[in-house]
Amino acid sequence: MKFQEGVFLVVIFFLAYTQLVKGQHQPREDCKLKCGNVTIEYPFGISTGCYYPGDDNFNLTCVVEEKLLLFGIIQVTNISHSGHVSVLFERFSECYEQKNETNGTALGYQLGSSFSLSSNNKFTLVGCNALSLLSTFGKQNYSTGCLSLCNSQPEANGRCNGGGQGTVYKGILPDNTIVAIKKARLADSRQVDQFIHEVLVLSQINHRNVVKILGCCLETEVPLLVYEFITNGTLFDHLHGSIFDSSLTWEHRLRIAIEVAGTLAYLHSSASIPIIHRDIKTANILLDENLTAKVADFGASKLIPMDKEQLTTMVQGTLGYLDPEYYTTGLLNEKSDVYSFGVVLMELLSGQKALCFERPQASKHLVSYFVSATEENRLHEIIDDQVLNEDNLKEIQEAARIAAECTRLMGEERPRMKEVAAKLEALRVEKTKHKWSDQYPEENEHLIGGHILSAQGETSSSIGYDSIKNVAILDIETGR
Repeated sequence: MKFQEGVFLVVIFFLAYTQLVKGQHQPREDCKLKCGNVTIEYPFGISTGCYYPGDDNFNLTCVVEEKLLLFGIIQVTNISHSGHVSVLFERFSECYEQKNETNGTALGYQLGSSFSLSSNNKFTLVGCNALSLLSTFGKQNYSTGCLSLCNSQPEANGRCNGGGQGTVYKGILPDNTIVAIKKARLADSRQVDQFIHEVLVLSQINHRNVVKILGCCLETEVPLLVYEFITNGTLFDHLHGSIFDSSLTWEHRLRIAIEVAGTLAYLHSSASIPIIHRDIKTANILLDENLTAKVADFGASKLIPMDKEQLTTMVQGTLGYLDPEYYTTGLLNEKSDVYSFGVVLMELLSGQKALCFERPQASKHLVSYFVSATEENRLHEIIDDQVLNEDNLKEIQEAARIAAECTRLMGEERPRMKEVAAKLEALRVEKTKHKWSDQYPEENEHLIGGHILSAQGETSSSIGYDSIKNVAILDIETGR
């Protein structure tokens, strides 16, 4: 097993601001000087007249609900008198099984023209046989690297799973019940808060396609969460990994897509408090022995108050699945999950990873590659050979169209998850209807006649399909 525990890609940045001419400008006397635990020092400010005029790089955002001070989409942790600003980058981590596998990931952030990097930057690489490199470009180039080598690998009881907030182990309780145990990677208060948050969120969810939490232990040095054990790995494993043969049929993939879409529709519209998952990806979709989907890893999720449609938050998610609008604005709403689901649907259709640096430049990002192939009628080039045939071509074309709609650049142009779930369910209903028609042609002819009678005023019934309107009649399950 090869495991890259975590790479702190600049946990703290120090950005030196340009020296200001004394007396050139004075902030208003009523400027707010505190956001959470951070004291706001001039030339920074959070409102007009409070930051250095003519330079929006010094205009910060205070998210009152979360007590966060944001520099664009990045959290500010300290502003010092010495002309330095400390900002916090999310920790990057990878967990993978294959031996002799190389894995490269790039994270990019753009700083304002008024800033340059300080030589005080540090970052940490934790893990075995791993290399991490920090490199910048712009007015001042700066690079540093870190190499970690080990003679022996730490052993885990069971297969490693790349949970966003911890390592997942297989465990056996005294009554021989098999469970999954998530162990925090770091014993710090932030990790404990994330675990408490996940317990809080999962305690409000009752849905058959969400992994169940069985217990927790938050008062130990390293917090633990205990879940039901899902036996068949992740959707990522089945599509891209070496643990399972990639033998998912189109019927399997369509059903998984419907189950995940229905789950997200439930979280957004039917949960007691609307929930945005914020990290939907194939690695966070588990499959049981029947290949039933179970959405997992709610550590990054957000509860949305009933009186709000969106929140301003520090950006969190996974590259390749991250909503570009959320990434650039920091505004989180349900359409961010819609984008991530669209990427998952593209993976199900193509069998390709969301982001792969080994692919040619034009196809590194699956979304742009998939959308261009769809628009240029080259869909056959990207669809997985294992699922494409003459019988399901129209279904796959429609599913591809839905995926493209979900990943539109502007969130307001994307459909809601309720609509996505209904459209995908309609594909399955239509598929079932055609299979039944082919198997029982005489009965089908009789039913068609029955519907013609209903158009003339007679009473008849049709389960799941209205042939007069030619649309599926759907009852979206809430999961309760």
